[in-house]
Amino acid sequence: MTTAIAIPFKTDSKRSQIRAMFVALIGAVALMLQATTVDARGAPDSFADLAEQVSPAVVNITTTTIVEASTDTTPMVPPGSPFEDFFKDFMDRGGQGGNNSAPRRSNALGSGFVISEDGYIVTNNHVIEGADEIEIEFFEGFVLPATLVGTDPKTDIAVLKVESDKPLKFVSFGDSDLARMGDWVMAMGNPLGQGFSISAGIVSQRGRALQGAYDDYIQTDAAINRGNSGGPLFNMDGEVIGVNTAILSPNGGSIGIGFSMASNVVSRVTNQLTEFGETRRGWLGVKIQTVSDDVAEAMGLETASGALVTDVPEGPSKDAGLEAGDVILSFDNKDVEDANSLVRTVGETEVGKAVRVVVFRDGKTKTLMVTLGRREEAENVAFPVAGKESVEPEDTTLFGLTVMPLNDELREQLGVARGTGGLAVIDVDEASEAFAKGLRSGDVIVEAGQEKIATADDLKLRAEDAREAGRKTVLLMVRRAGEPRFVALGVSEE
Repeated sequence: MTTAIAIPFKTDSKRSQIRAMFVALIGAVALMLQATTVDARGAPDSFADLAEQVSPAVVNITTTTIVEASTDTTPMVPPGSPFEDFFKDFMDRGGQGGNNSAPRRSNALGSGFVISEDGYIVTNNHVIEGADEIEIEFFEGFVLPATLVGTDPKTDIAVLKVESDKPLKFVSFGDSDLARMGDWVMAMGNPLGQGFSISAGIVSQRGRALQGAYDDYIQTDAAINRGNSGGPLFNMDGEVIGVNTAILSPNGGSIGIGFSMASNVVSRVTNQLTEFGETRRGWLGVKIQTVSDDVAEAMGLETASGALVTDVPEGPSKDAGLEAGDVILSFDNKDVEDANSLVRTVGETEVGKAVRVVVFRDGKTKTLMVTLGRREEAENVAFPVAGKESVEPEDTTLFGLTVMPLNDELREQLGVARGTGGLAVIDVDEASEAFAKGLRSGDVIVEAGQEKIATADDLKLRAEDAREAGRKTVLLMVRRAGEPRFVALGVSEE
């Protein structure tokens, strides 16, 4: 939008005209900047009102675990040491030897917060894991025993329940997706067992992953220490946008790098634990890997995005017609960025829902309908483990790989199903691209260029086909201990 500013000036004064024009220009620029500047929240004058508002819903958690006494009373000194008798007498006088040993009680501390007036409480799974007794201390000073409703180790979330004669004060989850880098946040909990305490900082980053498939952490510089685990991370509206879970620290104390599991993950898990006592995640039934640049080039994809299907065991996807080598571009009308994002999206989708899956296959897209299963029911599938016996190598080397066709003896040693074709990797040149990309002795190459192979000549032919098609790489499907993955190797070296 263009803003016109009329400034009256005298025509008989050239200097006045120039001055007026300059003033008009400055004014116009100021208005334009005002129109385009993004509103930003200023720093709060104080966190006191917010702390007073939410404190009654934040709790300290004390767990008690009964630890069985060790029956091993051997002193921690070398046999025959002159100190052996001394330590034995010392242990006996202290009542720690012989039959005087008894179970002891071990206590641990953590934090949590109330999410309903009838007493449901959220904390970290690692706070209460293995506990025999759980006590909840409220901000007002009273203490109640808690029972465990359910846990989810994958997101490190647990739900507890207390019984109270009166409605409890609680806090609500906010939308963690609305949190922006630089937004003010406040953490509350029981750091180092010091009791109720608050710390404040900003959102340092979002979407952090530590090690879990469902990780979606908010990184913050608000001080988080031992004992803060399970406590809430609040936005300035008093909504919980994260559960304080972990810190990055060389010394065990806060250095301003803390991680809170995002509320949009926690709220879904909490709802399932509260309703069912367990999680119920969607299951697509495929093994996948992220599409790298060289894999995308080998497959003819325009961009390195999506999730590459490496295997389709019995399950929902196989029933729907998905195949190994498909690249999942879209799931339930949501674009798939990589393998991790697909795992999270599928896990958040309702079990039994029929979803639209768009895949890239043979140079074009194809849409399939998949009815999701339940992940928890499919997690205990066993896969064969490869044997370790050595095999006399055949003198065929490609891509720095010494290979030989599978036979019955090799199939048995490598845990490969009867009738499976392909090439067994006998040796890998450590200076080769194949070694750098993770191929090792004992791997089995079952496909090249998305076609099955049985001999070294087949592999050579697929490499030649890739070169003739103007591609720099050929895509191999490799199995190790039954687990498949795709690896793209350069074809220029052969």
